[in-house]
This record gives sequence, C-alpha cells and structure tokens, in this order.
Amino acid sequence: MLAEVPFFWPFDTGSMQLALAAAVVIAACAPLIGVFIVQRRQSLMGDGVGHVAFAGVAAGFLLDVWPVWTALVFAIGAAVVIEILRSRGHATGDLALALVFYGGLAAGSIMVGKAGVSHERVEDYLFGSILELKTGDLLTIIGLGLAILVVLGVIGRALFAITLDEEASRVSGLPVAACNGALSVLTAVTIVAAMRVLGILLVAAMMVLPVASSRLFARSFRSTVLFAVGIGVVAAVAGLAAARAWDLEAGGSIVLCASILYGVVALTRGAQQTARTDG
Repeated sequence: MLAEVPFFWPFDTGSMQLALAAAVVIAACAPLIGVFIVQRRQSLMGDGVGHVAFAGVAAGFLLDVWPVWTALVFAIGAAVVIEILRSRGHATGDLALALVFYGGLAAGSIMVGKAGVSHERVEDYLFGSILELKTGDLLTIIGLGLAILVVLGVIGRALFAITLDEEASRVSGLPVAACNGALSVLTAVTIVAAMRVLGILLVAAMMVLPVASSRLFARSFRSTVLFAVGIGVVAAVAGLAAARAWDLEAGGSIVLCASILYGVVALTRGAQQTARTDG
C-alpha cells in the first residue's frame, strides 16, 4: 500500500487515500464515456455490458486467474457483439442489450456456482470494495483511465460528429463503424476499471447520472462534458466522506450522492423556469 501522507479528515488514512484516488479517476472517466452513450439514447448499455463483466469475474474465479482480466475480455466481447447487432440491424439497441444482459447474468450465476467461491468475494465485485483496494488495484485503475483518455483524445472529435449525425458523418468519410466499435470497447474498459470501486451493479449509474445533471443547464457539448466530470468528482468525494462519517457502503454512497445532486439540479432548474414564467 502507498505510504500514508498527511491529509485532512476523512482522507487521513492510507485506505481512504487509495479510495479517493481511485474514485476520482473513475468519477472523471465514467462521464466522459457516458456523455456519448446518453446522447445516443443507449443509457442502459453500461448495465448490459456490466452483467457480462460479472460473467467474466465468475470465469476468473472458475479458472483461478485474476478476475479483472477475464472481466475485461468478456466485457469487450459483449460490447462488440452489442454494436454488431445494433449496426447491422439484426436487433434494435434495446433488444441487443437484453440478449447480452440476460445471457451474461445467467452464465455468471452458473460459473459462480461451479467455482464455489464465497458470497463475500462475489459481492466485492457486484457492489464494490473500494476501501480494500491495494496499490496494484489503484495502478490498474489509473492505467485503464489513461487508456480511456488517450483514445478519446484521438477519436473524440469524430465521436462527437458521429453522435450528432451518424449518416452525415458516414457520407463525409469518417470511420463510423470503427469509432462506434471503439466507443463500445471504451464502455467495457470503463466498467471493468470501476467495478472494484462502485460495483458492477452501480457503475453504469456514474456514466449516466452526472451527464443527466449536466444536461439540465449546460449550453454546449463541451460544457456538458466538463460539468459532468465535475459533478462526478464532487459526488465521489462527498460519497466517500459520507461513507467514512456514517459507516456506509462507499460505492452506494457515491452513487446516492450523484442521485441527490441530480435531484438538486433538477429542482433548481425547475424553480428557475417557474420564476421566468411567472415573471
């Protein structure tokens, strides 16, 4: 574990500092991907891929290898299958997600039973175990986060154009299929990077909630991205602080804070619109 450094409460212990670093990385990266999938009306994609990642975790238990790598393989495979089904018209987006969603969940439950692992180990991946992270876990999360940032830096403008108008982008010569495939893979990588932090069942929320909050008041795509990242980071820090103060589950606390922030923003926005109407 990294050596503890002087820091203010509640991040004054080594485990909380590791948790804070991991949570900030995930809270910044998840909305970067979420802003594209929300705009495309594919908000449930994170849930679908996440359930297949659970099958990957179970495969890791069964094969006695580190579950992160098997989850990454399964999640990327699922994301690519979803994109192929959607783009080739073999199934609508919702149906493609459902097919992968239920298949992954069923396969995961079978393999977990065969592996004979404890419920506690399974729950670490389903609901997160951020306070039990080691230095190696943090480095893996940072590495995956950097990979996400690098790829977005290369194809971000093209993804923006494709998200706005896929047909026009195809006519203009942009590699639409490749960019869509890359976005699917990035979604899978984000889920795997975040599963020890938030849990497979909750990670998709951090891809959607900060973006949903940001869209209520942002005036451009760029500002939507920036505000979403900021809201995600605030939720991560506040959620960890609340978890330490009141002995809560950290992953759930972070997502609950993101939900509360959305409620506050929505109510504030509604009040402003009412005031303008009355005025």
